Amino acid sequence: MPARWYGPRWGMPRWSPADGQYVHMDVAVTGSSGLIGRALCAALEDRGDRVRRLVRRAPDTGDEITWDPTHGVLDPADLGGIDAVVHLAGAGIADRRWTRARMDLILESRTRGTSLIADTVAAARSSGDGPGVLVSGSAIGFYGDRGDERLDESSPRGGGFLADVCAAWEAATRAAEVAGVRVAHARTGVVLSADGGLLARQLPIFRLGLGGPLGPGSQVMGWISIRDEVAALCWLIDHELDGPVNLVAPEPVTSAVFSRALGSVLRRPARLRVPAFAPMALFGTELVRELMLASALVRPGVLVDSGFVFAHPTVETCLRAVLGRD
Repeated sequence: MPARWYGPRWGMPRWSPADGQYVHMDVAVTGSSGLIGRALCAALEDRGDRVRRLVRRAPDTGDEITWDPTHGVLDPADLGGIDAVVHLAGAGIADRRWTRARMDLILESRTRGTSLIADTVAAARSSGDGPGVLVSGSAIGFYGDRGDERLDESSPRGGGFLADVCAAWEAATRAAEVAGVRVAHARTGVVLSADGGLLARQLPIFRLGLGGPLGPGSQVMGWISIRDEVAALCWLIDHELDGPVNLVAPEPVTSAVFSRALGSVLRRPARLRVPAFAPMALFGTELVRELMLASALVRPGVLVDSGFVFAHPTVETCLRAVLGRD
C-alpha cells in the first residue's frame, strides 16, 4: 500500500510522497445508514474516495453492493477493486430491553456479519484484487466494568455480556487476518452527536433543566465526538495499524462530570440525580448495569502513539461543537 498522509480535518485528501499525487481509494462500508456510517461515508466522499455501500436490497446505483448477512450472501467478485472495507453493521445495543432473543440477535448480527465480511474479503484477496484493509467495529465494552482501573489496548478482556460479544465479534475477522489482510478492531466508546445516540436522547431532558447523573455518578464513561470517531476510522484506513484500537477521547469523564458539562453548555441546571431503578424499569437490569452503570477508564493509546490529533479532546469542547455553541 502506498504511503499516505491524513490531516487533522476530516475530508482532507491525502498526499502520497511516494506517488507524487493525491491518493484516492475505493472503500466499501457496511452500516452506512447508521449514525457513524452516514458521517463516515460523507467524509470519505468529501476527501475524494469512492464509497461502495453494502445494502440488504437490490442496488439502486452502481456504488451499492448487495449482501445478506443472515443467509451468508456476498459475492467476492463485488469486492474486486476495493481497497478497504469498514464494517459497522450490527443490531442496536441500547435501543430496547435485553430479552434473551434480543441478546442473541445482538451477538449473532455481529458474528455472522463479520464472519461473512472476513470470509469474502479473504476470498477476494486470494484473487489478487481484493481489499488489503478491514476496519471492523468493536466497542470498549470489551473491558467490562473495571472501576477506575486504567485501561488500554493491552488490557485483558473483562466480564459480562458485552465483553463476550466484543470478543466474539473481533474473533470473527480471523479469516481475513489469515489471508494477509490488515485488520483493525475499532473499539468505540460513546459517540457524542446531536443527531443520534446517547446525547440525542438526553438533550430533551437536559434542555428542560431535569438532567443529571445516573445512579452514583462516579462511573467513568469513555466518549468520543462524532467528528473524531470518523477521523479515527479514516486514520485506521490510511495508517499501518492493526489489532485493537480504542476510539475514545483522551479525557474520559464520570457521569457526574458529563452531566455538569452538558448542563453548562445548555445553560441549564443539571443537578437531579436519576435513580438507577428508573431506566431499569424501561430497559431491564442487565442493560443498565452494563451500559449505564459500568465504569471503564479507557485510554486511546494506539491512536495517540501513532500521531492522531483529536479535534475535541475534552467533553466541553466536544459538546460545544456538536451542539453549535462554539
